[in-house]
Amino acid sequence: MLIYSSSEAEDSNDHNVVTAKLFGRERSLHSVLGGGQVANLLLWRNKSLSAAILLAITMIWFLFEVVEYNFVTLICHISIVVMLMVFITYTAAKFANWDLPDIHEITIQESAFRWLYRKVNWLLLRFYEISSGENFIEFFLVIGSLWIISVIGNYFSSLNLLFFCFVCLGTLPVFYEQYEGEVDRLVRKGSKDAKKVLKKFDSKVLDKIPRGRVKEKKRK
Repeated sequence: MLIYSSSEAEDSNDHNVVTAKLFGRERSLHSVLGGGQVANLLLWRNKSLSAAILLAITMIWFLFEVVEYNFVTLICHISIVVMLMVFITYTAAKFANWDLPDIHEITIQESAFRWLYRKVNWLLLRFYEISSGENFIEFFLVIGSLWIISVIGNYFSSLNLLFFCFVCLGTLPVFYEQYEGEVDRLVRKGSKDAKKVLKKFDSKVLDKIPRGRVKEKKRK
């Protein structure tokens, strides 16, 4: 059986983990998110641009889910409007001697793709590590979380679920940055309670499951 520390001892140790960050991170939230333009957007460093992107995503969701716009029709109409705006701008600039906009200013920077590439690789590695079952606590937490998401997905359409994820991605990081101390304290308390329950489950259920002995092969 596992031995658990008393609540008084855990409370006394809270003073030693006051500076602990969520998920055990040591860097700032901006650095964890990549430290580039993507992090600036998620943390609303440029409020007008972040608000414009969130508003655009909301409009797309409204057109598809509420108005029930067809995807191909919407893309074609947007492309026509953009082409007409560019044509009118360049035509007017020739007659009014305006400075034409630089096309390189509207291209997507390579740093955004490098950040996405690193995050996808990290996610795949973490998925493999958790799936290997070396840490039963993380394994069962991920299985339970995926099951909960699958249940939620039965009551929402894919578009609504995707829109909800985008809204959370655009709002939760900035809210967490503002109330980081309060969230970290709540997460530490919840994590301690969850570890107690999982350790009891490990000692009373998993440890009693018979497992065969693995014979080591002799190296020649």
